[in-house]
Amino acid sequence: MEQKQILQLIQLAREKDQKSQTALINLYWVEVFSFVMKKVQHENLADEITVNVFSKVLSKLHLYDSDFQFKTWVLTIAQNTIIDYWRKKAREAEDTDGNLEEVKNEFAKSPEELLISEEEHKKIQDIVSTMDANYAEIIRLRFFEEMSIKEIAEVLNISIANTKVRIMRAKKVLAQLLKENDFSH
Repeated sequence: MEQKQILQLIQLAREKDQKSQTALINLYWVEVFSFVMKKVQHENLADEITVNVFSKVLSKLHLYDSDFQFKTWVLTIAQNTIIDYWRKKAREAEDTDGNLEEVKNEFAKSPEELLISEEEHKKIQDIVSTMDANYAEIIRLRFFEEMSIKEIAEVLNISIANTKVRIMRAKKVLAQLLKENDFSH
């Protein structure tokens, strides 16, 4: 397919034309899947990551710069998605290495223990409510509503850099308050 035709397809896909989106996916699926497969060497995983790649491609089409080859842009997204996958896998391995007992205990909790966990959750919320309003809001959005840094920045109408700094400061203040209230989990 010529570059001009690809650019027309991209434009229609940006406008949420499903046939064009499907055509774009079909045009690059084999190349992306092959690229991912070389990196992860597991067919089901490669398939899952490739689906994730095209989900990102479609959601970020508005960011594509036509001065660059579309294929290169798509493969860059694929590369970054693979890196994200391996990072997540490494974090999960770190988390589970030393905490196997914790995981077992989590599944073995009685209703009473679960109730205690809810009480601990309430205590933490009570401590958060005593914090400066800006810090309390950041903690609520990040940890109770599990929003991304970008989402928090949009909600609070502040920069991403400022959001990161506020989260870091709020976590320090919260850690100190938890320590002062003899909260040990």
